[in-house]
Formats: sequence, structure tokens, C-alpha cells
Amino acid sequence: MKPSAALNRQVSRKLEFSDNSAGQVLFGDLNRNLHTVEQATGVVINVRGNALQITGRSHAVELAGALFEQLYDLIRQGHPVFTQDIAFGLKILESSPGARLREIFLDKVYITSRNRVISPKSINQKGYIDAMRHNDIVFGIGPAGTGKTYLAVAMAVSALAGEQVRSIILTRPAVEAGEKLGFLPGDMAQKVNPYLRPLTDALNEMLGQDRSQDLIERGIIEIAPLAFMRGRTLNNAFVILDEAQNTTREQMKMFLTRIGFDSRAVVTGDVTQIDLPGSRQSGLIEARRILRGVKGIHFSFFAKT
Repeated sequence: MKPSAALNRQVSRKLEFSDNSAGQVLFGDLNRNLHTVEQATGVVINVRGNALQITGRSHAVELAGALFEQLYDLIRQGHPVFTQDIAFGLKILESSPGARLREIFLDKVYITSRNRVISPKSINQKGYIDAMRHNDIVFGIGPAGTGKTYLAVAMAVSALAGEQVRSIILTRPAVEAGEKLGFLPGDMAQKVNPYLRPLTDALNEMLGQDRSQDLIERGIIEIAPLAFMRGRTLNNAFVILDEAQNTTREQMKMFLTRIGFDSRAVVTGDVTQIDLPGSRQSGLIEARRILRGVKGIHFSFFAKT
């Protein structure tokens, strides 16, 4: 039988779940989670008590079965399952059939002020988080929407809460408007705010607006344009450079040489969205070319899903 034919042949598989309460959580209200899997994979799921009969193409049945088995184990360990976990789990197992969802979903990066758990939702994100834990400098390169900046901020907040660092510094190059800050109207806060809003939004979500503002006013969290880093040495800090594709070679060198003792740096950017004027070389591209393979420096690459 050809491989494609084997994947497409119709099969049926039965799963039984002995823990009644965990089984009900797995199925979801009115079997909502089961319907989500049916729509995503094309299988048909029949429910009898705490047993599932999954019918469909061989590959789809195997995928759905693996998902249910792993999510059931997670539920029994106290991890709630949401609709988005179904979608994330299917994507992970589709791309990496041998993946263990437990290692990904139970990796709690930070718990927000509203008790929302921030954790990786893909193998790439898990690798990125592990890289930030074990390297001095990490580059996260990929398109918007892949979580690279959000997870970096979460790791920074977690490090601050755990007293691993004394401060957080968030910075971006301010070139998006094609204007220099000095020529923009308003005081410095008004000038800087539009460029750094994605970072402040992430902080507010994780810490709560009042707590975030208090830490900023006390100088424990600093949010500033990249130009403000010149001439400084950043010790005992978690430093994030966002939108790094819009740094010049000189700016990237300046930033990397600011990193001092007991500090960690995360550099994020999308090399397909460079807004530098003329033919100026992106510092992010140059850093990738020169620094790949250097001990203590890690590059994580993301693709749009």
C-alpha cells in the first residue's frame, strides 16, 4: 500500500477514560472540545459514557487520539483545557507527532495579575523560552504574531519577580515614522509613547496598569528609545530590544556592548519588515551573520502559522 493510501484509509479507534471528572473536562461543555477536533481534523467522534469512538482517515484518527490521550493526562495533573489548547495541541502534534504537550503546556513562564498563565503554545516558543533561560543573549527572529516580543516581556517580568535581575529595560529604535524625535510635537513621554506602546501594553496586561506604572515611576522598569542607551552600561538587568530589524549596524553594536554584568538581553525583529532609509544595512541581519554559533548567544527563528 502506498504511504498516501495508508494515511487516507478509513479506520476507527476507541478510547476509554476511567476518570469521570477528567473525561468531562476533556470533552468540554456540550462536547464542545470534541466538536472542535471534528471540525479541525474531519474525523467523526461518537460518545458513549466516558468512551470515544473516533472514525476517519488513518492520519486524522491517530492525530485526534494522540491529542485526547495527552490532554487527558494534563487534566488529571490539574491543568485546565481551553478551546485554544485544542487548536495549539493539534498544530504541535501535526508538525511534531512525537511531541509531549505536557512539557510545553505545563511550562509556566508567568502568572498575570488576573491569574492568567503565560506558557508556550508551540515547540518553537518552548525552545525560545528555554533559550532565554540558558543564554546571555537571545535573538528572536520572525514575523509579527509569533509571540517573540510578548514572551520576552513575560520572561523579563518573571526574572524581576524572582529577583534574578534588579531592573527591566525595554527599548526600540524610533524610525517607524520617518521623523526624528526632536522634531515631533509634545514632551518626551508623548513623543516616545507611540513607538513603545506594544511593550507598555504587554506590561500592563501582565502586571496590571497600576503596578506597571509604579515600577516605571520608580525606575525599576525603563522604557526608552534605543538612542537613550548610548554611553550606558546595563548591569543586573533584563534588556529587550524590539523591532531590531530597524537598527543600523552601528546601533546594534552599541546596544550589544551596553550589556553589563549579570544582565540578559533579548533582541527581537522581523527581517522582512526593514524600514531603514536608503540602502542601509540592518544591524539584525549583520548580527545574525556574525554571531551565529557564538557560545552564550542563541538564535530562535519563527515562521507565521
